[in-house]
This record gives sequence, structure tokens and C-alpha cells, in this order.
Amino acid sequence: MPYALGIDVGGTFTDAVASDGAGRIVSAKTPTTPPQREVGVMRAIEELAAELGIGVGELLAQTDYIAHGTTASINALVQGTVADVGLIATKGHRDSIYIMNAEGRTLGRSAHEIQDTLRQRKPAPLIPKYRALEVTERIDHAGTVLVPLDEDEVRSVARTLVEQGVEAIAVCLLWSFKNGAHERRVRELIHEIAPEMYVTLSCEVSPRIREFARASTTIMNAQVGPRLRTYLTPLQEQLEEGGLKGPLLVMQSEGGTITADRAPEHAITTVGSVLSGGVIGGQRLAEQLGHRNVITTDVGGTTFLAGLIVDGAPVMAPGSIVNQFPINAATIRVHTIGSGGGALAAVDAGGNLRLGPQSAEAVPGPACYAAGGTRPTNTDANLVLGILSERGLLGGRKPLRLDLAREAIREHVAQPLGLTVEEAAIAIHEVQNAQAGDLLRRAVVQAGYDPRDFVAYAFGGAGPAHCAGYCQDLGVSEVVVPLGPVASAFSAYGLAASDVALSAELSDPSSFPVDHTVLESHYARLEADLERALDQQKVKFHDVTLQREIDLRYSMQVNELAVTLPDTGFTHRTGDEILERFEEQYERINGSGAGYREAGVQAITYRMRAKASLGFPVVLPDLGRADGPDPAGALLEERAVCLDSQIGFVPTPVYDYARLRAGHEITGPAIVDVPTTVVVVPAGVTGRVDRLGNLVLRYR
Repeated sequence: MPYALGIDVGGTFTDAVASDGAGRIVSAKTPTTPPQREVGVMRAIEELAAELGIGVGELLAQTDYIAHGTTASINALVQGTVADVGLIATKGHRDSIYIMNAEGRTLGRSAHEIQDTLRQRKPAPLIPKYRALEVTERIDHAGTVLVPLDEDEVRSVARTLVEQGVEAIAVCLLWSFKNGAHERRVRELIHEIAPEMYVTLSCEVSPRIREFARASTTIMNAQVGPRLRTYLTPLQEQLEEGGLKGPLLVMQSEGGTITADRAPEHAITTVGSVLSGGVIGGQRLAEQLGHRNVITTDVGGTTFLAGLIVDGAPVMAPGSIVNQFPINAATIRVHTIGSGGGALAAVDAGGNLRLGPQSAEAVPGPACYAAGGTRPTNTDANLVLGILSERGLLGGRKPLRLDLAREAIREHVAQPLGLTVEEAAIAIHEVQNAQAGDLLRRAVVQAGYDPRDFVAYAFGGAGPAHCAGYCQDLGVSEVVVPLGPVASAFSAYGLAASDVALSAELSDPSSFPVDHTVLESHYARLEADLERALDQQKVKFHDVTLQREIDLRYSMQVNELAVTLPDTGFTHRTGDEILERFEEQYERINGSGAGYREAGVQAITYRMRAKASLGFPVVLPDLGRADGPDPAGALLEERAVCLDSQIGFVPTPVYDYARLRAGHEITGPAIVDVPTTVVVVPAGVTGRVDRLGNLVLRYR
């Protein structure tokens, strides 16, 4: 029987899902094993095999593909554990990455941080100046060669970088996005001197106008590419030695996968891979439940993530920012804060309770894990409040120590604030809910949407424990907690259900509308680029769909909006149709009447996305129906739980999820115990188990 596997390597846990395409899905959850994360991956696969009742070799031999979300790229960038990189730039232009387009102090900063001008600082440069070298060449804005490439100079510069011991070289020449011939020749010359050198070209990684963002993207791709290759190559070899016949696929930021042997070349596209899995899982679940607008919320061990699905499709962004440097790589727009289950609670110098962004991560973990952690976390607070049981996580395989949780909260929070341990624990719980709720409001409202038009999905190890709290003031119609066979491995389910996704783009700044023949020419070129890229994947596709976008802006503005083009062919009316879509989108975000076509509109970048289906039906199976709504037969125990600081601890029924069936209804306050998570149903909330086994929460 064929299988599809999804594996999500998070900061604390590694989640895995296996689907047989016929309605059977099993999941597994194991601790992440830094720095050798492949160990945790193999353990998760072993647990999947055990759940299926077969051997690991048999599972791998029958697996069509493994879709893998990895934190390798983003962790390397954030922690600075990247390859030593050299840069080759056009003479006179290497300093663009140090000048940072005059925005280096504010990129990625909140409005509050931007206003605090005295504390604004540029980040440390991506590479030291002695590794940023220049060569003579010049191509103009139309792609015409004005000054030939000085090949002897390139050889000299390449030798210098090799002698400096760089592991990779980034090449970013002026106007190369219009004509990449010089960059490709530079790569050939480097490989004459150092055949194994990892070389990345801006014309391939980021063919967009704006020199600084293009250079930073290319450099960061070179920084993480060798490390990603070092991680994926042995993992792929280990899987193949174990019997894997299908490909190992790696999730990308834009919500689709790429084969592992191609991923290191485009490493920067995997930076948000783990963030994307949950949104894609939400999209697949929404298709089964008939929801068009969804807010996905994922509370893992380290972070809280929020994404949007509008009219059945994830909301995208043309790029992202890491460490105050821009990345030109299409991505699912995911908002994140360091407020997960392992977020550390502390009292600052002003006597304020802070939660996150630092995390206990997998090692040493929360204090209650008894693995060496001594500082309190959100998980410790939930244990003290009775939300979690001392039986622990992972079906009891990871017991929790209440005494250690209480001591950590007493020392670091309760005593400094003059509170009891219980009062400090509920304060931590409520701060978590407040931080998550604030992020959700910003994510939805600032994008121009009304939360009342959305359903919220809550997953991740800690998401079900907090979702009723952080969604309470949002105004959503209902909160769906995806349980069934995926429970807290929901992001891994999204990985298994994902398609192969690639994108191609080109920049050609001009006034808009342009003649429809220009549109035809640009998108024909992009389609040809995507066809070649799909062929290089060496994967058999079920079908391929294409989507066209264009980045537009009003004249004299600096930011663009990505506008989806009509699916029909190009005519003389197409330009006007695109303008109408642009203005509608602009006014939805900025307010009615904010658009001003008379100022003129400019087209900046043309883009095409390809989604290639693997043809494997990864769907959630139906759950058996209950005889009636009363869940009494699933009652596990009653324990004292505190869900409200005004009420305190009250006897609260705890239900065993394994005994719940579709149609059962739960009235809060209540706890639903799932092997890998718990669901909190506060007073004033009812929960109903739907046909797929999800718990649907509604506010009374």
C-alpha cells in the first residue's frame, strides 16, 4: 500500500504524519534532537511504522514521497551559524549591502521601535568588507552590455576569496536581472579555480530590481545553502539506505515543496518552510469543511504563528525580513511572535511580567520536563493550573513534574511580584492569550479584513489549550481544533498534503497599462522557465496549474501590491482589468477613496507560480457517529482546574478524546485530553465533535 509522509521539525518537537491515501492517517510526535535533527526525524518515522504495524523498511519502501519542513535555514540565519561567504559585485557597487538603501535601521521593526530613534541601530553586516570584492563590467537598464566583463579580474578576485577560506560565493552584478550573462560567466570562472565551490547568482535567486534586496537575498542564500546541503544529503542517503523509493521533498516558504537535491540551490526559499505547513494544512481542511476564509493559529513549543486563507487560498507576500535584511522570495504571509508553550516567563526591571520571545526549546525544555530547565514557561503554568496532567505528554511517555514547575514559577515570577504560585501561573496563562490575541487582530485587520468573516483553526501542541482564550475577543464565528488522527501534528499533515510549488519572476519597470503583447511575451518567458524547473525536479506530476501575478504601485510610491491576473487570455482590455483589481485591493487595505489613478501606475515585477500536484489524496477520514450528544461515556476524571483568575480552581470534567464521537457536545468548563495535546473549553463555550473528529468551539 502506498504512503505519503509529512515531517515537521520544530524547535521543541518533531511531528510526523503518514497517509495511505485511502482514509487512514496516523501521526507521531518525538522530541527534536538538535544539533543532529535527522535523529529525531528517523525516530518519528519509526513511530509511524509502529502505529501502522509494519517495519520501518517496509514503510519506506512503500512511501511515494516524504514532504519535510525544516528549521535548518531559518535557525542558521537567526543564530548566525552560517557559511562564510564572499561577494562579487560590480565595481563601485559593493557597498549597497552596507548602506542598506537607507532603511537598515527600520527594516522589520515595529512602529514603536521605529519611533524610538535613539535606539535604532543597523544590524551587523551580512559579510565583512574584506570578503566583498568588485569586478569591472557594466550592463545597462535595458540589458545591453556597455563594458565587457574583465575575466582576468574575476579570476584574481575568485582566488582571493578561495584563499580567505570562504565556503560559498554570492554573485550580484548591476542590472543582472535584465541580462544574467556576466553572472553566469563569473560562475564558470570560479569553478575553473574551485570546482566544488557553492556559487549562487542573483539572476537565478532574485531576478528583481532594487540592488540591496537582491544582494542580501543572494548572500543569505549562499550562507544557508551549504548548511542545508550538509543536513539534507545525509538524511536523504539514510532514508534511501533504509529503503525509500520516492523522493524527499522540502517545503518552501510559498507553500509548496521542492526536491531535496534541488533545495540547497534555492535554500532561501526554505526559510519559512515550517511556518507554511500549518497554513497548507488549514487550506486542505477548509476544502473538506467548506470554509472559504480561515485564520490559522499554530502554537508550538517556541512560537505562535498566524496565517490567513482568503477565498480558499493562502494570503501571500512577495518577500520577508530576517535580522533586518530583506529576502526576495515569495512566501505565505505568516505573522509570528516568540510565545509558544516553551516561552520563558520573567519579570523585567520595571516589575512587568514578560513571556517570550526566549524559549526553553527542546533542550533543556520547561522546568516540569525535569531535564535541567529551571526557568518557568507557559507549559509549567498550565501544569500548575491543572490544564495539563502530571501524567504528561506524548501519551504519558513524557511525565511532568508539578513540584519543579511550582518552584520555577515561585522563584522567577511569584516571589518578585508578590503573588502566590497559582496567581502567577494564571497571570502567565492570561499574558499568553493576550499576546496571541493582539497578534491575530493585527494580522487580520491590518490586511484589510473583518475577523467576523473568518473561522479560526487552532493547532500545535499548545494551540488547543489557549485558542478559546485568544480568539474570544476576535469576533470569529467559531474555532475549529483539528484533532482526529493528526491532533498536534497538523503542520506535518499540511506537509504531506502539499504540492510541488515553483515560481519564476522578472522585473521590467514601466508605466502601466502596457500593451497586451508585452504581457504575452513576459509570461511566455516565465512559463518556459517554470517548465524547465519542473523537469529538473524529476518527479512524476499528476497535473500542473499556473497562476500569474504582477507587482503594481502608484507612481512615486516605494511599495508594490501583488495583483493576480485573470485566467483568461490577454486582450486589449486586460490592462484595465488588472488596474481595477489593483485599485480594489489598494482601497481594501488603505481605505475607501485612497486610490488615485491620476497619479499614474507602474508595473515593477512580473511573476508566475506553478503548483504541480503529486496526485496523492491526503484527506482526513470521517469519525464514527455518537448515539447522542451526551459525552458522559468519554468522561476520564474530574480535577481542579483554574481557567479564570476571578473564579479560581473549580472541579472540571476531563474527557478522553479517544472515546468521543461525531455529534458529542461538551459544555465548558471542561478539558479534552488528547495524547499529544489538551483542549480547554472555558465556561461560556461549547464544543461539538464534527464528522472528521475536530472539536468545534462556539461562544455562548
